[in-house]
Amino acid sequence: MTAKIILGSRGSALALAQTRETRERLMAAWPELREPGAIEIRTVKTTGDVVRDRPLAELGGKGLFIKEVEGELLSGAIDAAVHSMKDMETTIADATILAAVLPREDPRDAFISPHADSFEALPQGARVGTASVRRAALVLNRRPDLQVVMFRGNVDTRLRKLHDGEADATFLAVCGLKRLEMEHAITRIMEPDAFPPPVSQGAIGIQCRDGNASSRDAEIARWLSALDDKPSRMRVTAERAMLAALDGSCRTPISGHAVLDGDRLTLNGLVLSLDGTQSHAGSASAEAGDAESLGRGVGEDILSRCGRDFLA
Repeated sequence: MTAKIILGSRGSALALAQTRETRERLMAAWPELREPGAIEIRTVKTTGDVVRDRPLAELGGKGLFIKEVEGELLSGAIDAAVHSMKDMETTIADATILAAVLPREDPRDAFISPHADSFEALPQGARVGTASVRRAALVLNRRPDLQVVMFRGNVDTRLRKLHDGEADATFLAVCGLKRLEMEHAITRIMEPDAFPPPVSQGAIGIQCRDGNASSRDAEIARWLSALDDKPSRMRVTAERAMLAALDGSCRTPISGHAVLDGDRLTLNGLVLSLDGTQSHAGSASAEAGDAESLGRGVGEDILSRCGRDFLA
């Protein structure tokens, strides 16, 4: 049968695990999508997947993992794009919407090392592998005695590099390890107050056309909207609004972590210099329904103290 909806995804094991989760949630929500072949998964190669020997910041940052997938959505080759929300820029393509944010997984980072049972236990001068400017800055902020070495690739590649001795430790997202059923690789989970996560880590976003072009697009948007998890969307909305207010470049280490407690949302934000020697933090709480204004306010507060040049 002809697929009723085509989901587009990067081809990495983690991206495909996220897309299969989306498919399963669609099938659970809509009986008409349970028929064999009703949902097709189509992989798209992105710039971030192809170029692996250079830091992401040099290549252009966040959009590297979504632009080609977004292009397939705009061309009509796929009906919905499944993204890790931490890879998404704060604005999305015209004529598209963020139809759903799936229930968010653990946003924290995992410390992984074959040599030390905690970040604090790493010996002086140990090498920490990462391609993330945020993780690098946090490492240097807390342990300026350590060395940061460039570490790129999918989860399996980075773990192999680690065990081949290219670094003494690394950090990976807890959510990714859970989705790949690789929690056994975790040495220690880093708490957000000590090692703040990036904006939207752990959240999966589903992007589709806005539904105005055709009845089919409207039906797809309706199917996807049933998957939207409101608490996760509120947290992600606050974090992304903070990021938008800061308008930092892809070379700016930025953390943002929102916590929902009942109907109150608390957002903690942090920006650092690349070498970790300087940092500016901000925090505020508001009603959950005011997530966007909360995020914007925290971002503007941090910006008022660090200045635009700090974020260039």
